Amino acid sequence: MSTHQLPEHPDFLWRNPEPKSSYDAVIVGGGGHGLATAYFLAKNHGMTNIAVLEKGWLAGGNMARNTTIIRSNYLWDESAAIYEHALKLWEILPEELEYDFLFSQRGVMNLAHTLGDVRESIRRVGANKLNGVDAEWLDPQQVKELCPILNISDNIRYPVMGATYQPRAGIAKHDHVAWAFARKCDELGVDIIQNCEVTGFVKDGNRVVGVKTNRGTINTEKVGLCAAGHSSVLAEMAASGSPSSPTRSRRWCPNSTNRSTPRWSCPTTSTSTSPRRTRANWSWAPASIPTTVTASAAPSM
Repeated sequence: MSTHQLPEHPDFLWRNPEPKSSYDAVIVGGGGHGLATAYFLAKNHGMTNIAVLEKGWLAGGNMARNTTIIRSNYLWDESAAIYEHALKLWEILPEELEYDFLFSQRGVMNLAHTLGDVRESIRRVGANKLNGVDAEWLDPQQVKELCPILNISDNIRYPVMGATYQPRAGIAKHDHVAWAFARKCDELGVDIIQNCEVTGFVKDGNRVVGVKTNRGTINTEKVGLCAAGHSSVLAEMAASGSPSSPTRSRRWCPNSTNRSTPRWSCPTTSTSTSPRRTRANWSWAPASIPTTVTASAAPSM
């Protein structure tokens, strides 16, 4: 009986370098936004003298605390277009990054529990179809057929009155996504520097020419802020020297580049629900059924 010698697994999938004194660009935040930005700058634009600064450990912030849902069934034209573009990227990203981050297009249903939900959901499906996004409106019986565990009885507090359904939507394992991007960034020469907190900025007039960190000052003329809700704090610090309160974080697109403060939305490993909704909002994704069910999300502007 022959034996097979497995290759030795490396201790790390990327280097852990000391920060250099200067870079062509510095990206603050080692989560999905930051790593993807560095990767596409290096891959598509040949810009490899880049540092990704993470105050903790790689992908230990918002990236590790999202719901992993990836979809493009958004109402407004702008949101649908950029999310659909990103979803198409997701479909080729495992092969491109040469890493299985468990991307699974199992579909997503958004349940409707009120007549208002029904009207909004049917409107959304129509808008999706006009934008070339796969979307369907399901009646309660079709919802039951797709997800048999659901109770579609009328004799409950929040009856299921139907659902939107996007078959191509799905999920991915967020930490694996970060590892995949980090490995490729490292191969392209990007420095990923963990435990490196940004404490301020060096300015020449109104221009930022450097980043102050707890590991020294790094000179650069290009800074990308990809620190989720704390991007607003850093932006205010760069503008006036005094931080503000963090804002609600946005979702991330695998192909985000050339933004100083991430304000775009793409299908990602995250989702949100509207504060106007009721307790009927919930998320459910049983391992035995190939469908992710979520409550209706607030329209993305």
